[in-house]
Amino acid sequence: MGAMTIPAQLTVGFDLDMTLIDSRPGIKAAYQALSAETGTFIDADQAVTRLGPPLAEELAYWFPEAEIEVMADRYREIYPAYAIEPTPAMPGAREAIAAVQALGGRAIVVTAKHEPNARLHLSHLGIEPDAVVGWLWAEAKAGALREYGAQVYVGDHVGDVRGARTAGALSVAVPTGPCPEGQLREAGADVVLRDLTALPAWLEEYVRSGAA
Repeated sequence: MGAMTIPAQLTVGFDLDMTLIDSRPGIKAAYQALSAETGTFIDADQAVTRLGPPLAEELAYWFPEAEIEVMADRYREIYPAYAIEPTPAMPGAREAIAAVQALGGRAIVVTAKHEPNARLHLSHLGIEPDAVVGWLWAEAKAGALREYGAQVYVGDHVGDVRGARTAGALSVAVPTGPCPEGQLREAGADVVLRDLTALPAWLEEYVRSGAA
């Protein structure tokens, strides 16, 4: 059995913030703009150390509960003007997506981010997944992963590990966000790669071994 066997529906899911994109500079700029506009102090440097969970969780540090929904809407509204341009791709992001597609597979992005803004980031950076699903965090990501039949989910946060495990997908983690390797392994990550540059070789071996 010398030839590589590619499953009919190899599907690999990816998180967005701190997995495919380094969203810290853009999110920091958006929080600073919201702070200036509202006159409410937001420690943007602190906020970008907690990326992953839904926006409302971060806004709760800075705004009364009654204001969070309105502030979240305003943040998402101003986000494109401040956050898209300064946000780079993570090392290996384009190549990781391309590696899935080169094997005849589908690469999907499943993120907690507001979906239109997620699409703006990907378009700006020339990253072209086969599908983008937003507004899903942690275990809730499992619905989209199951819908697309994802065998693998790649993320940087323990919430991503939980999402993968809930979906019955292999959890591949990269310690490029707020969660160090030990924390990712403790949460149940099946594989921890140093970053996305290691994904193409790992994926090829995963498919070659027939694990998919």
